[in-house]
Amino acid sequence: MKMSKFAYPALALLATPALASAADVGVGHGLAALGAGIAVIGGGLGIGLIGKGAVESIARQPEAKGPIGTNMILAAALVEGATLFAVVVGLLVGFVK
Repeated sequence: MKMSKFAYPALALLATPALASAADVGVGHGLAALGAGIAVIGGGLGIGLIGKGAVESIARQPEAKGPIGTNMILAAALVEGATLFAVVVGLLVGFVK
């Protein structure tokens, strides 16, 4: 079913009071969710850079594959742990009253 271009704003205006009454959501909740999302993006970029560095190092020195892989796993685990901690703290600050 094709809707006209005027139907979407009308639906948004009709849904706004229902959404506002369904949950008491403030600016803090949105900022907490935004902070949690930024933490996940940062963690993903960090782990990607760690993997990139490890692959480049192994390509230059294939005989050092074992220690490089071990250090890569350890560094990625530390970044993932810090990311998880940031997400949990951000969500707790925003959603716990």
